[in-house]
Formats: sequence, structure tokens, C-alpha cells
Amino acid sequence: MDIIRRNNVTLTGNPQGPTVVLAHGFGCDQNMWRLTVPALAEDYRVVLFDYVGSGRSDLSSFSEDRYASLDGYARDVVEVCEALDLRDAVFVGHSVSAMTGVLAAAMAPERIGALVMVAPSPRYIDEDGYRGGFSAQDIDELLESLDSNYLGWSAAMAPVIMGNPDQPELGEELKNSFCATDPDMARVFARTTFLSDSRDDLKKVSVPTLVLECTQDVIAPREVGAFVHQTIPGSTIVTLDATGHCPHMSAPDATNEAIKSFLAGLR
Repeated sequence: MDIIRRNNVTLTGNPQGPTVVLAHGFGCDQNMWRLTVPALAEDYRVVLFDYVGSGRSDLSSFSEDRYASLDGYARDVVEVCEALDLRDAVFVGHSVSAMTGVLAAAMAPERIGALVMVAPSPRYIDEDGYRGGFSAQDIDELLESLDSNYLGWSAAMAPVIMGNPDQPELGEELKNSFCATDPDMARVFARTTFLSDSRDDLKKVSVPTLVLECTQDVIAPREVGAFVHQTIPGSTIVTLDATGHCPHMSAPDATNEAIKSFLAGLR
């Protein structure tokens, strides 16, 4: 029960159905999946949680040492799966959580039987032969801005990350989510996220994997989606008719349809 409380674990949906774990990205919490849960609830048992430092997690459990690498967040996932005794669950991870799912599946292969990666990126910084979407200077400046004025950074970046200026309420919601996160903990998560490099981990994925990308995404451009798809053996990629980095919020119908189609193929 300590893990359940620590990560604010919520169970919903069909208790007799296969299990789907929904994992949020940086600066978010489980509420960001509210448009996905109803699409899955009839046929699947749905597990939601907040990473330590996010949402309604137990903030007293936060450790900068633990969460200075994605392994710490992956351990959260594994411990939640162990607490619920999950077997062969489908892990749906948004943004950086897609890579957390990759690491968790390697740590506890009996717990995670498939991956859905929503707008994933294994590496945000451009390097020779690889386009992540940002130069090293871009990321340094982003982190410096976040360190010096987190609330100002949140207000400026949330609409850019969300995209969809025709739906300004979505950018406002993301901004509010960022601003509700403890700034010190958000800085750790941001540094862990934007400086991570999980490219080599993709080669080790051995479970069925769906990669969902958007037609336009400033955080994870389509070159990144192609790289993830090409590097994970046997993976499937779907390009959603959606823009921005949060298609489960801005284009929930298309996102849910792609996820459900993939899940149906696993049964």
C-alpha cells in the first residue's frame, strides 16, 4: 500500500480485462489521460499513477539522486507493477515516459508485455547522423530558463509544446499543470528528460511496440519517430492526423483509435 499511496495509483475500467498502464510525461499527471480512459474502460483494466514529484504523489518520497536518471522513474513503474502484481501489462507512455517504459520492460520483463509510445524521443539533442530536434545550446538555454524562472518558462513553453493555437485552452491546461509541479522537483525531471539518451535501449526491446507520432511536433519531430520505429525490431508506427506533442489531449479520437486497434491485435 505504501507504493500505491506514494504514486497515487488509481484503478478503473474492467477488472476482468487485460491491464493497460497509462504513464504521463514531464510536468503532467494522470489527469492528462482523462480523454483516453473512457475509450479503454469497457474492455480493459486501466492503471493510472503519478511519478514521484508529480501530481498527487507523495512528495516526501522524492530523492534527487534517484530521479536524476530515467532509471529512477522506471523503478517507480516496476514497483507499481509489483505492488499490483501485474503480468504482461501494456504500458502506454507519453513523451519521456515512452523511454521509461522501455527501461521498465527491461528491468521486469514479466510485468510488461507490450509498449505504446506516444510522441517518444530517445534523445532530444542533435548529434552526427541523428536529429533530435534541438542543438546542445538549445537545451542548455531551455534548462537555464527553467532554472531561473520556472513559472515564466511554463507560461511561455506550454502553448509551444501543446501546439494547436486554435485550442488555447489546451495550452492553458498544460501551463497550469506545469505550474502546479514543485519547481525544484520539476527542474530535476526536466534535466533528466532533456539530457537523457536512450537510443541504445531501443535495440533491446523485444515486446510488441506501437509508435505514435504527430504530423507536426516541435518536441519530437517525425525524424525521431522514424528512428524509434527503425530501431525497435518489429515495431509498428502510426502517424496521427494531429499536431503538437500531446495528441491524447488535442486529438483524442485518433489517438484512442490507434491504441485500441493495437490492443485488439494483441488479444
